[in-house]
Amino acid sequence: MAVANSLAAGISCSNSSSSRKGVHQFSHHSTTKTKLAFPFISLLFLNSNSSRAVRAESSAACSSPVLEDESAAVGDAPVFELALKLEDFQHLPEDDKELNSLICSLFKDSQTEHLAYDYYEKAKTKPGFKPKKYTMKLAIRYLIHSKNWSLLLSFCQDLKGFGVLPDKSTTSRLIMATVKARKFKILNDLLQLFLDKDAESAVLAFDSAMKGYNQLHMYSSTVDLYNRMKCAALNLDAGCYCRIMEAYFKMGSHEKSVAIFQELDSKKLNEIEGSTVSMPRIYCILFEALGKLGRHFEALEFLREMEKRGIQEDHSHYSSLISSFANAGEVEMAEELMKEAESKKMLRDPALFLKLVLRYVEEGMMEKTLDVVAAMKRVDIRVSDCIFCAIVNGFGKRRGARAAVKVYEDLILQGCDPGQVTLASVLSTYIRLGMYPNAEMVFAEMEKKGYHKCVVAYSSMVAAYGKMGRTRDAMRLVAKMKERGCEPNVWTYNSLLDINGKALDLKLVEKTWKEMKRRKIEPDRVSYTTVINAYHKARELEMCIRYYEEFKQTGAKIDRAMAGIMISVLSKTNRVDELVELLRDMNRQGTQLDARFYRSAVNALTDAGLQAQVRWLQENFKYS
Repeated sequence: MAVANSLAAGISCSNSSSSRKGVHQFSHHSTTKTKLAFPFISLLFLNSNSSRAVRAESSAACSSPVLEDESAAVGDAPVFELALKLEDFQHLPEDDKELNSLICSLFKDSQTEHLAYDYYEKAKTKPGFKPKKYTMKLAIRYLIHSKNWSLLLSFCQDLKGFGVLPDKSTTSRLIMATVKARKFKILNDLLQLFLDKDAESAVLAFDSAMKGYNQLHMYSSTVDLYNRMKCAALNLDAGCYCRIMEAYFKMGSHEKSVAIFQELDSKKLNEIEGSTVSMPRIYCILFEALGKLGRHFEALEFLREMEKRGIQEDHSHYSSLISSFANAGEVEMAEELMKEAESKKMLRDPALFLKLVLRYVEEGMMEKTLDVVAAMKRVDIRVSDCIFCAIVNGFGKRRGARAAVKVYEDLILQGCDPGQVTLASVLSTYIRLGMYPNAEMVFAEMEKKGYHKCVVAYSSMVAAYGKMGRTRDAMRLVAKMKERGCEPNVWTYNSLLDINGKALDLKLVEKTWKEMKRRKIEPDRVSYTTVINAYHKARELEMCIRYYEEFKQTGAKIDRAMAGIMISVLSKTNRVDELVELLRDMNRQGTQLDARFYRSAVNALTDAGLQAQVRWLQENFKYS
């Protein structure tokens, strides 16, 4: 009644009033203002004995009705100002039920939830006050939402002092929030509180903490919690076993993951709480662990036992087993399980089909990859770009480029849709075969599909234009590439260097080189070889030596192409000492010479009268 009278005395309804009292929300350190709509006030005390007094006094003081029609929109309700200060509520309701109801009502409104916590703090000073479980639930929700971790730390002591533990959903949410925020001091206090108060709640709390740690990839912390539960003699539920098995598996401790399952298996599954929900996931982890250990046949036995135990099979079980057998090279068993899974409508994992394709490619069973595509169509799973590309590249690796483009065209006719990776791969294959019109068609399709930033495709087409002698098209394509925000890489510039080098356009070669440097793209061995070759053809031998010296500073290994060019350059410029040094470097690196450059080196050393070096060259080098 005291609260209601104080509220009623604070209401001012005069629409013509020139000034209004501020609505003060009180906090621990300051007083601020807020506005409350009248419908909230009436609803707040609708179920209290003092609500009639509030409405009666308010109606007498106002020229218009206090209560609006229920059909009126809350947003259109007149706004009243209410002076609320902590000192105005020295006399809180004596009845705990009414006080809990007041606090809960304030917590339910986002505009007053901060006010509710201050009421809660004031109520704690009232002798004999004990909050209801629902009150504590709303307080926890507010503290999590506001991320007020310092208050939450002290609130843990309230939970302990009042002996009120939150319900299951609130417990899980509270624990998960503290883990996600990495407030491990609060987490440890909460876990200890649950351990001291209630074993069943403690198991739920530990399960939530382990789940949170796994989500943060803090698997060793999950193991620590498991050991802590064992020391406290808690009876782990299926969820806890699932978390610790997952943690050990992610840590690479597959044997321990299997050992945890054996511990669980030694108990009666129907006596373990949460087994119905968690057991399918537990078996999935078991199959993965056994597969990593090479014990895939043992995993298959567990799959058969699942049916006898009444544990529901899941598509992930078949996916794990099929992958394990495929990785082990047991292709026939993998195919049998695949047929079984298809008959049970449990082929749903696209990653499984990719693993099978890769295994078939590795085994050289290329026709089987097309069977995988057929199976995917039967179960209505789209052939992904990765699978498409793996098949095309597999045929290219095993049977050559022409087989690759043929299988690509066949899959297109079957309705498979290639993505960026497949298109870029087949584009390069067409160029390698000299099928430039087909390459241009593929590139046009990539542009049509919006793949405007594929550096591989651009670089391949620039190289193709160079081979076709279409220098201007190559330059225009590089310009378009830059406009679209696709940065050229070293392959792109190597193609430009090769095009301009073959045309002996040394100005463009130099310009391209400087642009590479300006864009901070480091030239590779191909870049240096291309530039040196261009200057060699133009008979600018000093420039060849300059770029060769720069290349040596990178510490890269000289290849056969560059070695041959530089032997010719050094022989023509009579740099015998540098020629001998180059030959020794080649000998250390195991680089071979062709017949033409071998004879060039021998002649240069002979003309210089270095017979000992000639014999050394003949003894250490064999030309092809």
